[in-house]
Amino acid sequence: MLYDAFNGDADGICALLQLRLSQPAASQLVTGVKRDIGLLARVSAGAGDVVTALDIAVARNRADLDRLLAAGARVRWFDHHNPGELPTHPNFEPHIDQAADICTSLIVDRQLNGAQRIWAVVAAFGDGMADSARRVAATLELDTPRLDLLRELGECINYNAYGETVADLHFPPDQLYRRLLAYGEPFAFIDAAPEFQALKLGYAEDMAQARNLVPHEVRPGGAVYLLPDAAWARRVSGVFANELAQAHPERAHALISRASQGHYVVSVRAPLLHRQGADALCRQFESGGGRAGAAGINRLPESELDRFVRAFYAAYGG
Repeated sequence: MLYDAFNGDADGICALLQLRLSQPAASQLVTGVKRDIGLLARVSAGAGDVVTALDIAVARNRADLDRLLAAGARVRWFDHHNPGELPTHPNFEPHIDQAADICTSLIVDRQLNGAQRIWAVVAAFGDGMADSARRVAATLELDTPRLDLLRELGECINYNAYGETVADLHFPPDQLYRRLLAYGEPFAFIDAAPEFQALKLGYAEDMAQARNLVPHEVRPGGAVYLLPDAAWARRVSGVFANELAQAHPERAHALISRASQGHYVVSVRAPLLHRQGADALCRQFESGGGRAGAAGINRLPESELDRFVRAFYAAYGG
């Protein structure tokens, strides 16, 4: 049995697309919304089985990783988040790079020697790494209009992943992955897939509401936004954070969305001119993590909001 456990955002989906277009195989898909990252808890594998994990942190899955290795499964891991301490085991194959300008799909692209590079470009755009996307796209000799289409697709796929539950999303990530796989290459999907048109329309409508938001607080070092308890706000939190980072590369941004259970979900982007500190900031809070340039907190209690804002400006200056 093969298991593919992947983040439901653009990076996770495009990483798996590269692998399965290059190495076709039927597998059991394990995924969810962007912040559903404890995916190995849903995998029961043993001797002879192979588990591939993409764009989820080892640290958040360590107990289940140890369980699977002890049961005899082989596990290969592609990721760009802080893994914590990695196990040493003959059945464990890690491909982890925490560089600020690297996403999981670029790690897979490197492993496959560029065999499906166009999907790595889509992923990098979706993950807010426009410079990295353009750098690797240079080998594909794409004109500007086609590169812009790849950027739009990446942003739409990434936008689809954000929500409190799959019900907030336009499409379940496993369903969207299967549709992308069926088309095989990005421009065919853009030209013909009704899913792309639905995502494009939803993205435009949600971003129009987001752009009307007034920041909760703005200082020279960063801006904090409070988003309402609404499905559109949860969907837009990641892509809106990326847009703000591109528009104001000198400052950090924090988007704080209210969840239906009363807590907050936080997305942080470090300044593009200095992509550092987001993971360290978020790890000060339970359920926080990520990478240096972009991180988040899955469950911030309402009572911790003021402490977070203080810590944000302590990290990025007032």
